Amino acid sequence: MFTSLCNQVFSCSIQDYHVKDDVHQPAANPYDKNSIEHLLYLKNWIDTVQWHLEDIIRDPAIDPVKALEIKRWIDRSNQERTDVVEYIDSYFLEKYKTVQPLPNASINTESPAWAIDRLSILALKIYHMQEEANRADADATHRDACQRKLDVLLVQRQDLGAAIEELLADIAAGRKYMKVYRQMKMYNDPSLNPVLYGARK
Repeated sequence: MFTSLCNQVFSCSIQDYHVKDDVHQPAANPYDKNSIEHLLYLKNWIDTVQWHLEDIIRDPAIDPVKALEIKRWIDRSNQERTDVVEYIDSYFLEKYKTVQPLPNASINTESPAWAIDRLSILALKIYHMQEEANRADADATHRDACQRKLDVLLVQRQDLGAAIEELLADIAAGRKYMKVYRQMKMYNDPSLNPVLYGARK
């Protein structure tokens, strides 16, 4: 199943990141650049780095200049994340381009890649909740609470995976069709953000 492949690649990315656990380390994507696995690994690597940037920026003692630097890094990361999601959707558009939608075919509330985006975030939640459930320096109450949350996250991943597989099967059979709206993020665009284009006046 495609979602099994996703979970396998996401796990690889997360494990690779945590060897050094450093937001500055470059990604060492092990997959062929023309493969969907390469895009899935890149997607999760961006998510993983951003996860840790979000942790760092919440340090109450962080230097304000450093915090602003990280906030802008997160903004760039959000744009990169969106770009990669669109590349993944392009993969599905190409894969299913010859499918003729049935007369009663419907559109899904989100594209396959945006659902896979949520699967990537879930992989990170599961990894870090597992860490908390096993934390040696935490008390049993904390570990038990985290284990209960982990159990819910694992069910959530199973349910989301099943929904994605059903969506892909429906697209392949013509019961649903893809219609991808390219994201139009305005805050990063100097021509659309009034603070940015106002600064040029």
